Amino acid sequence: MSGLIDLDAVAGARSTHKFARLSASKARVVLDLIRDDDLEQAREELQFCDRGAATVISKVLESAVSNAENNENLSADELYVAECWADEGPTLKRWRPRARGRATRINKRTCHITVVVAQLSEDELEMRAASLAASGRRSADQDRAARVAASKDTEEETEAVADESVEEDGDTPDSSVEAEVVSEETESSDSEPENAEETETDTAELESTEDTEPTDEDEKEA
Repeated sequence: MSGLIDLDAVAGARSTHKFARLSASKARVVLDLIRDDDLEQAREELQFCDRGAATVISKVLESAVSNAENNENLSADELYVAECWADEGPTLKRWRPRARGRATRINKRTCHITVVVAQLSEDELEMRAASLAASGRRSADQDRAARVAASKDTEEETEAVADESVEEDGDTPDSSVEAEVVSEETESSDSEPENAEETETDTAELESTEDTEPTDEDEKEA
């Protein structure tokens, strides 16, 4: 018993999924793949693993990482899977009908999955920093900072464009009003000669009608 590890005393942030609807033996096959791996490698292995338990274990791993970031104030780039295991849970008894009125038992297994993440040692962190610098890649925190900076730049650009459009919209009504005033003046100036011509034609028609109408003296002479 002295060689056994007290799993409750393992240092690090942990997350446990109780009563997972899969057997412990199937979960242990996937847990053996990510044990003692850093966070990035464990995520990749779970992402491309074709076993059904990988989806459940991936959620447990992300929950443990969130606990480490929020409760322990640890960076995700400095984490690794310190320990992971699956304990047997209660078995659900079900029955399957068979021929001649018989029935066979179905045992639906459950398990409790626990994942513990801890911070890498200083030597391992230095080795990772050297390898990242040699490869020219960026860490997850650096990528996140770059995305945040890019999003802020885009927001500032959109705000600047919106302000310019608002200023342009504020200038356009004055010009439109001036254009309307000018158009009204031109219409009034164009309508005045037409009115003068109409009055002249009306007076000419009246004079012609007066000349053509017979007077009383003309009727008497006739």
